Amino acid sequence: MSTLNMLQAINATLRAELARDERVMVLGQDVGRLGGVFRATDGLLDEFGADRVVDMPLAEAAIVGASIGLAASGLVPVAELQFLGFSHQAFHQIGAQLARMRYRSQGRFPMPVVLRAPFGGGVRTPELHSEALEAQFVQSPGLAVVTPATPADAKGLLQTAVRSSDPVLFCEPLRGYRLVTGEVPDEDCPIPFGRSRVAREGDDVTIVAWSAAVQVAEKAADVLAEEGISVMVLDLRTLVPLDETGLIEAVAATGRCVVVHEAPLSAGFGAEVVATVNDGAFWSLEAPVARVAAPDTPYPPGRIEDLFVPTVARVVAAVRATVKAG
Repeated sequence: MSTLNMLQAINATLRAELARDERVMVLGQDVGRLGGVFRATDGLLDEFGADRVVDMPLAEAAIVGASIGLAASGLVPVAELQFLGFSHQAFHQIGAQLARMRYRSQGRFPMPVVLRAPFGGGVRTPELHSEALEAQFVQSPGLAVVTPATPADAKGLLQTAVRSSDPVLFCEPLRGYRLVTGEVPDEDCPIPFGRSRVAREGDDVTIVAWSAAVQVAEKAADVLAEEGISVMVLDLRTLVPLDETGLIEAVAATGRCVVVHEAPLSAGFGAEVVATVNDGAFWSLEAPVARVAAPDTPYPPGRIEDLFVPTVARVVAAVRATVKAG
């Protein structure tokens, strides 16, 4: 085991995957000479050369489009979009081309493409940098949507993503890059998609979260424990595929559920979680499922983002209300 932050875990995993398979390559804006805007690809150009670590122009559609062509030719591109908020500039390539290429080619062209993209609040970014757009890509059939919350999961899920023959949107929490550390296995540890993780055991209520919201949920659970409220925290890990069985079992075990995510409330992935819980665990519920999310407004300036993203206080209040409602 090594103690790493999430950024170190991602860098080490990319290095190992480039060394493991000569078909793997990295591309994106500033990923080479600069080592990435957050240094996630630092040192890879020197080690693997300009043919496998490629700086691309400031054009997200070109980055994704090039990745599609590279994958069709037999390579395994790992592309970086500097921020998930910039993905709108490539949405036509991701949804209409990348996600459905295997389907539209009747299986002739698998798409082993990984799109890495940081997202989420907590670091005071400018406009279009912190938007949580993950739910928008859930409706692109053929695309896996992966949201690690810990350094160990960042390694294990990224290994699985790079080794998959289908495209993966790999969403990395900005605040977790350097602020979240943990033990990471030194050996290979691929984590299957569609398998959630119980981050904390509890009996009274289940908080469902993903990405950086998992740490918010865990901190809220600490506060609530002092009040005698036992909280289970379920980390979904992947939104597509969704671990429906794990989700239903976790909620049924407590009978109460609060969903936490950074995206705006309306049509956020939390709504899909609620629908899944109602379908599979309705008769176990002792209170309505609650959601803690961002308001339906554009992402605000960094100075006031604490009023926008879910906070520990808001999660604690939602759990208290859910427990009282039951």
